[in-house]
Amino acid sequence: MEAKTGQVIFVGAGPGDPELITLKGKKALEAADRVIYAGSLVNPELLQYCRPGIPLHDSAHLTLEDTLRLMIEGVEQKEIVVRLHTGDPSVYGAIQEQMEPLEKKNIPYTVIPGVSSVFAAAASVKKEFTVPEVSQTVILTRLAGRTPVPERESLAELAKHRASMAIFLSVQDMGRVVQELLAGYSPETPVAVIYRASWEDEQQVYGTLATIEERVKQEGIKKQAQILVGDFLNFHEGSRSKLYDPEFTHEYRTGQKS
Repeated sequence: MEAKTGQVIFVGAGPGDPELITLKGKKALEAADRVIYAGSLVNPELLQYCRPGIPLHDSAHLTLEDTLRLMIEGVEQKEIVVRLHTGDPSVYGAIQEQMEPLEKKNIPYTVIPGVSSVFAAAASVKKEFTVPEVSQTVILTRLAGRTPVPERESLAELAKHRASMAIFLSVQDMGRVVQELLAGYSPETPVAVIYRASWEDEQQVYGTLATIEERVKQEGIKKQAQILVGDFLNFHEGSRSKLYDPEFTHEYRTGQKS
């Protein structure tokens, strides 16, 4: 991954487990001349993949302007600059505001995707978001807070679809989350809250919309948690896809009528 000119590589670090970074992301860290990482969320064990002695900048204390200055400084010195984001950088990664200034300055950059915490959470609870005849739609969203959410995308509006839902950055206000979800889902709808999915200190809390607020409060979970909502969390015996149905014909197999 050597470069004759400087470049910026946005890398998805994955949800926490250092083994869940992609091979391409790991190679970018190994080749990096400097790394700017989201220290409040990224597992510091990932920095062990970097070469000894390179500058490592924790962006938790930096502004956007500070971060861009470090990127541009590195590129001007013909460095490979890795911007290491938690999960997948395209989901609540705030990378658009970083990429646009780089484009204006004609600074080359690429994006390496990562495993989002939403998928690590589903893996931890051993559930599939898209169960046939239960839900074929997944909504990824968040509660409005200091960062606003368009009115048409409020939890209350999205809840009316009764699709599988994963809610980011909202567990600190679980009461309001539940209140808005009840605009569409029934009180018996299952909910799972996964704190720090894939980390060694991961916690899982289960309940329904009628009980989950109190259970989350009892566990003291106030941040870094995925809220999963929907009937996909229930056990669905006999539910199966068409793809592997022996009577279903597709490009690779002719179905056999029973």
